[in-house]
Amino acid sequence: MDNNTSARSCRGSARIATKRTAALVLFLAIAGCSNNDQRADAYGNFEATEVLISAETPGRLIEFGIDEGMRVEEDVVVGIIDTVQLSLQKSQLHASRRAVGSKLGEIAAQTNVLEEQRRVAQTERDRVERLLRDQAATTKQLDGVEGEIAVINRRIEQARAQRASVRSEIEALNAQIAQVDDQIDRSIITNPVRGTVLTKFVERHELVTPGKPLYKVADLSTMELRAYVSGAQLPHIRLGQEVEVQIDESRSANQSFQGEITWIADEAEFTPKLIQTKEERVNLVYAFKVRVRNADGVLKVGMPGEVWLGDASSTANGANP
Repeated sequence: MDNNTSARSCRGSARIATKRTAALVLFLAIAGCSNNDQRADAYGNFEATEVLISAETPGRLIEFGIDEGMRVEEDVVVGIIDTVQLSLQKSQLHASRRAVGSKLGEIAAQTNVLEEQRRVAQTERDRVERLLRDQAATTKQLDGVEGEIAVINRRIEQARAQRASVRSEIEALNAQIAQVDDQIDRSIITNPVRGTVLTKFVERHELVTPGKPLYKVADLSTMELRAYVSGAQLPHIRLGQEVEVQIDESRSANQSFQGEITWIADEAEFTPKLIQTKEERVNLVYAFKVRVRNADGVLKVGMPGEVWLGDASSTANGANP
């Protein structure tokens, strides 16, 4: 092959390579444009309903058997605060109640004696009245017996009043005992909701005070994605609407979930910082929440997610600048 033929062959190969490169660049550009058009309708982060468990009584935490990441069931005892002082106080109150209660027996015996004295005095009064009718007794004798009966009646009334006062004192002691029992019950830390321990704030043997946070728990079996839509998209969402939620499964693939819109804000707000585009930052948006089942535990608190509402909302979203 001569030199001219070889040169023409090289130039032809170069032109073919150039055309192939241009075609590849054009294909990538078209693919890029296509991917940019396939944007989600809303973006946000996953949340869970967190419950902060705090101490209700002061004392030393003698038992505390939970760790972060542990799943705990509802109504399970997870810790105990020292109740020695409360138990001693309860024993003292029981002793006081027994001492006060013994007064009721004394008052009852005293009342029985007074009532017997009154019965005898009334019998004597009846006898004096008969004698007075027969002019065998004097009015002074009758007055003396009636005066004695009046004194006995007053003493009986005083005994009854004293008995009522003792009973009130016993009721007050019963209320104090019930209060101590309630404090002892509150010293037993019972987990109120089924979920996963997110944060543990104290350790065993630490001193705690009422209101001091002990741990934070959340039910992660159901998560909520808090996302935002523009005013143009707002008419296309409604409570109870089924939507598609996606998260990043890899660099090139997403994992989809079915979700339900459970809350829509009634007031607009400025776009949160998690939305970074300049065009969207200057717009007002409406927050909404999508409830998603998290049976596999894939979803985590704070994880970003996307919401796909449908064709109508996507069209409205694409119409925005």
